[in-house]
Amino acid sequence: MTEVTDADFGAEVLGADLPVLVEFTADWCPPCRQMGPVLTALAAEEGERLKVVQLDVDTNPETTNRYQVLSMPTFMVFRAGEPVKSMVGARPKRRLLAELDEVLPGEAR
Repeated sequence: MTEVTDADFGAEVLGADLPVLVEFTADWCPPCRQMGPVLTALAAEEGERLKVVQLDVDTNPETTNRYQVLSMPTFMVFRAGEPVKSMVGARPKRRLLAELDEVLPGEAR
């Protein structure tokens, strides 16, 4: 899974061809760490429909503030450079996939 920063957020997320799921995360956040394996699996399974990246809120305040992220983990889906969905809190992979289906291209599960 790719880590993005304030410096490359525009190119990696806003300029991406696929929809991008961004996890706004922090080292001190236990639920964020729980989501690591879930997001790694999601990136492997859905790589043709979705790009998955992480952004550390402590080292990237510009992007965090721009999207008014206040809680971790926050998940935002960007499509064509615009945020189209936001979710707060850890969740099982099945629930995350169900929530993503409405904003991902291709057939729903």
